[in-house]
Amino acid sequence: MNHVLAAAPGVTLWPLRFDVREQAALLGDVLARVERAPFFDPTMPRTGQKFSVRMTNFGPLGWVSDAQKGYRYEPVHPATAQPWPPIPDRLLRLWHETTGYGAPPEACLVNFYDANARMGLHQDKDEAAVDAPVLSVSLGDSAYFRLGSSRTGTRRVKLNSGDALIFGGPARLMYHGIDRILPGTSTLIPGGGRINLTLRRVTTPKTRNQAVQNQGRPNQRRPNQRRPN
Repeated sequence: MNHVLAAAPGVTLWPLRFDVREQAALLGDVLARVERAPFFDPTMPRTGQKFSVRMTNFGPLGWVSDAQKGYRYEPVHPATAQPWPPIPDRLLRLWHETTGYGAPPEACLVNFYDANARMGLHQDKDEAAVDAPVLSVSLGDSAYFRLGSSRTGTRRVKLNSGDALIFGGPARLMYHGIDRILPGTSTLIPGGGRINLTLRRVTTPKTRNQAVQNQGRPNQRRPNQRRPN
């Protein structure tokens, strides 16, 4: 069953959207692309302080941050200056099956969390297409995901490997973050850790139908009608 989080209308969680076999296949897709676009160390605007997570991206655009230019999207990797690898087909299928948005995602941010990594409360607000939801997939060790703010109150949700979470509509600009990782809760990733895959539409499509026609659904396959996750 889908679990709509009552504390934040617009937030939907699918536990185990990807089963164990599918998680392994998706991890293979991710690691093959990481060979072409290795994880890098983003830094905070102005201060240059390193994030505790390491990052890379897939898709036409990638989210980056550094002391000089701050938060932004770029078409190439900051270290290799090469275009980002394409978003895996199975993630594109998931976007079309779950979001109801008529244009494809343009960025898949890939965050790697080791046992000590965190992500403070923040908003995803660097995108023009704020009418598009944000879709997140967890792989590897479990994590405590926090949503809300000091003004509205927060709640904590445990995310496990294979879970998918969407926030959009009234929750699109909600504050959210990762409190901590639970080491040893998964054996999926060699050496442990957690990978989070965040799909976003960045630019506003001229028309959603035109965007879908131009870019197409992945391999034009019929969406899988299995699950929820």
